[in-house]
Amino acid sequence: MFKDLMNENNILYETEGRIGLITINRGDKAHAFNVQMLKTLYKKLEEADNADKIKCVIIKSNGNRFFSAGYDLKEIQGSPENVKLITEWGRKVNFKILTMKKIIITQVQGKAIGFGTLMILASDLRVFADRPKEDLYIHLPELAISAFPQTGATLLPLLAFGLTYAKNLLYTADRIGLEELKNINFPNRIFLLEELDEATLSFAKQIAKYQLPFLFFPKAMLNIMNKNYISACMDLEDECGRMAYTKGKSVKELDEFIKHIYHKYP
Repeated sequence: MFKDLMNENNILYETEGRIGLITINRGDKAHAFNVQMLKTLYKKLEEADNADKIKCVIIKSNGNRFFSAGYDLKEIQGSPENVKLITEWGRKVNFKILTMKKIIITQVQGKAIGFGTLMILASDLRVFADRPKEDLYIHLPELAISAFPQTGATLLPLLAFGLTYAKNLLYTADRIGLEELKNINFPNRIFLLEELDEATLSFAKQIAKYQLPFLFFPKAMLNIMNKNYISACMDLEDECGRMAYTKGKSVKELDEFIKHIYHKYP
């Protein structure tokens, strides 16, 4: 029970008028996600999505160093079962952020790595603190650390940036700072660090003034236009991930598999 309570406290949820506030609260572990935290985050997203009074949700984290360092690699290492669970629930969370009716705003004050970056990419709007690259960046190191890009790690950069920049993010594993993100018009708002909480809440309250149909329907329409594509892309990631972790495959076998998935996902 104590462990369950600790995990619940790692994801905090409160409301401020029409705004739901989800706070990642595991600063001693750089806000890295274990399986239970993913399950709790998913539950809080569902709670906010089903709450009549909530119109927007802010996802943020405590402290100034990290937004989130991604998945808790210590929990994954040596445990195929935990790899399976963290992949399953990471996908569920990102799919939920993409497709829930409430508008999701991520408030980014520090470094975002792996799954931390994916949550930002999946969200509808993004608010950043005005900080130098050494203090704030997004980073997808999956290929560099031999972790196959799943749970949206190929889809979400593609949706956010387009094909060329998605490849750059994945293959170089570069850390992308605020100035670079500004050059591609990625931040929706940028505020001083000391004003970030108050300014982001004010920004969310402005969005929440929209009439419900005008707030929810555009996101729903965009999702409906892309729902089959989004689901198929995540299925493709899972299928390729299973093959990637199968050892001993020859170049010919990999080539045959690639031909197979080209036909399966036209």
